Amino acid sequence: MKITICQLNPTVGDVEGNAKKITGMLAQTKAQRPDLIIFPELFLTGYPPRDLLEKEWFIQRCSAAIRELTEASRDYPETGILFGAPTTTGRDTGKGLFNSAVLVHNGKVTCRHKTLLPSYDVFDEARYFDPADSVGLVDFKGEKLGITICEDAWNHPDLWPKRKPYDYDPAADLAKMGATLLINISASPFEAGKERTRFELIGRHAQKHGLPFIYVNQIGGNDELVFDGRSFGVDKNGQMAWSLPAFQEDVVTIDSSLPGKPAEPPVHDEIESIYLALRLGVRDYFRKCGFNRAVVGLSGGIDSAVVAAVAAEALGPENVLGITMPSPFSSQGSVDDSRKLAGKLGIELEEISITEIYEKYLEILEPHFEGRTPDIAEENIQARIRGNILMAFSNKFGHLVLTTGNKSELAVGYCTLYGDMSGGLAVISDLPKTTVYRLADHINREREVIPRVIITKAPSAELRTGQKDQDTLPPYDVLDRILEGNLEDGLSIDQLVGQGLERETVEWVVRTVRQNEYKRRQAAPGIKVTGKAFGGGRRMPIAARY
Repeated sequence: MKITICQLNPTVGDVEGNAKKITGMLAQTKAQRPDLIIFPELFLTGYPPRDLLEKEWFIQRCSAAIRELTEASRDYPETGILFGAPTTTGRDTGKGLFNSAVLVHNGKVTCRHKTLLPSYDVFDEARYFDPADSVGLVDFKGEKLGITICEDAWNHPDLWPKRKPYDYDPAADLAKMGATLLINISASPFEAGKERTRFELIGRHAQKHGLPFIYVNQIGGNDELVFDGRSFGVDKNGQMAWSLPAFQEDVVTIDSSLPGKPAEPPVHDEIESIYLALRLGVRDYFRKCGFNRAVVGLSGGIDSAVVAAVAAEALGPENVLGITMPSPFSSQGSVDDSRKLAGKLGIELEEISITEIYEKYLEILEPHFEGRTPDIAEENIQARIRGNILMAFSNKFGHLVLTTGNKSELAVGYCTLYGDMSGGLAVISDLPKTTVYRLADHINREREVIPRVIITKAPSAELRTGQKDQDTLPPYDVLDRILEGNLEDGLSIDQLVGQGLERETVEWVVRTVRQNEYKRRQAAPGIKVTGKAFGGGRRMPIAARY
């Protein structure tokens, strides 16, 4: 069977625009006369549509688009069109919606519905959808298609060491029914290393059932999630027959009967994948939200340098404004380093001293703070002044403020509410500090984009004389090891201590993470690149004792 794979970038909520992408692909590939053209999961709505699915007008718009695409299919009688969309169940009970794979062909519609609805981490599909009552094959052009949707294929116990597998395997049932070709349409978000898991998963299905398997994933950034594409197909032996690139739209027409070739699972350089994910996440967030320019506070440190470099690459340097805001405690080197960075990136730079504003704050507060030693209150005033200046530029010129805090800082609250946390998108909030250093080196792999002095200097917030991050925090390699074990692997204090970590340090980190949940609840959305990010996938209580 000749099949066209459409690895495309939908916009959440833009039903009409996404439908036009489908009809556009039909016209573009008409000369090739494919038997089937395939789009990703929930392509008509974009993924994830979240509470838009609870709006009756939105579902009506989806139903109308399906009818229009069904009618349009009459103009392409040789081609079946398979795409993801919500469809109504027709029942008065339950959620009333299925997450469906819709196949339209020559004016007729056939639907297959998602059976396994993920409700973990960033997924909450049981909130919106009912599971399919059963699975069934689709007879199409001499093939018996076993169509599954994303999670329906994610059911192998060896791939889920941290949670229990499902008690049902839709792909196995479809194979028993006599499927000749397995297809999975997907909206699988990026996280570092996930491409290996996908390949192993789909390959095992193919080997187990002796069937070729096609996997079609979307690409694009939608809020905190980035979808990396990497669609591929394997033959009945689980060997790679074809694959599409990461983080970019691509369309290819393949022959489903072609054998694959022995190959290792596709493994991409982790830090390069993270960089591409951040770049795409920033670019799509701006494009889909209607922003054109970014403003970044440049401290002369590595975090703001990496954010500015990613933004310049994603948006173009002409669309990035850096602002350096020295205080009485800022070193001249930090200002000079910010200037060097802006010059290398080719971005505009403004310098606005906050010393006079800060001194006025102290003057006004002096009678109220009399007799008290200067402490974090005075330090945070500086961060909040800077946040206000950045937001003033955002309001006046329509720029979006990019926050520059990393995951290590956000975890332990080494950040200031309404200060350096102010902004519309947290670019590196899911990058541990040690990964930020790796990313800086990657950005500099061909030439010095980020001045070397920024990478090698000791990290400092420069909110008091001689301040260094390590005066307050454990060494970042230790801190990040504890955070990864506790946040991503779910290890207890005793388990972490058993790995050779100092108990006092582990207890401080775990306690401090818990105490700062309230800050993270108020943080800007951040781009997810690890297995467990702060944001929608983490739902911990604030007013709690545990």
